[in-house]
Formats: sequence, C-alpha cells, structure tokens
Amino acid sequence: MAVTGNKEVVIEADPAAVLDVLSDVEALPSWSPVHKKVEIVDRTEDGKPYRVKMAVSILGINDDQVVEYTWSDTKVTWDLVESSQQKAQHGEYTLTATDKGTHVDFSLTVDPKIPVPGFLVKRGTKTILEAATEGLRQQVVG
Repeated sequence: MAVTGNKEVVIEADPAAVLDVLSDVEALPSWSPVHKKVEIVDRTEDGKPYRVKMAVSILGINDDQVVEYTWSDTKVTWDLVESSQQKAQHGEYTLTATDKGTHVDFSLTVDPKIPVPGFLVKRGTKTILEAATEGLRQQVVG
C-alpha cells in the first residue's frame, strides 16, 4: 500500500539557492541521514542530475534504488526506476518565492514491495520528512 507524506518549510534564501542545494544530489548524504551513497548515472543537457543511483537506509531497511529527476525553476520531481524494496516512489519539491525567502512544499509517495507495520511507516515518514525539509533548510542557510 502506498504511503504519502507532506511537509512545508520556509527557507531564508531565494529559490535559486535552494535549487542549487537540491541539484547537488551527491551531497545528499551530508544532510539527509536516510541517504548513504549517491551516484549520478546520467545528466540532463544543462548538466543537472537526471538518472541517479542511491543507497538509502530507513529504520534498518536498506534499499538500492535508481530514480529519474525532472527539473524546472520552481519544481524538482523524481520517480523510481528500480528498487530492491519499493514498487514505486514519487517525490516533489515545489518552491515559491516569498518576502521571507522560499516556501518549500515537499511531498513523497512510497509504495513498498512488502507490507510494513503502520507504526514503522509513521516513524519512517517522520524521519524522511524532517530530513527533506529541516535538513535542506540547514544545508541552504549554512
């Protein structure tokens, strides 16, 4: 069964600065405890990561996955191509400029291959959402 989580955060920087951090996917392990190793397999014509291999670990469940990114000036999305533990995954950062910086809306939908107990899903979702928003904020503002 697919699980979706959403979280919002305001980052005191312009959307371009947030996008710079998001596009440095190889640095993900430095600010996201879920990501253990990241390797860019292929890039878009403008040099942004397109196909990316990742080793992730959440609540003792390790997964090797490949995702494909789509980039715009205000949005980053990715979709799962291969995974040892998931049937599907879709992630999305939507960036909106504000007078205080950038409003970031993050959403992630994951469909695990095996049933996962509800309490683990809640704990894992909370960990991922925190890393994806607060970890990102700390990485951007330094």
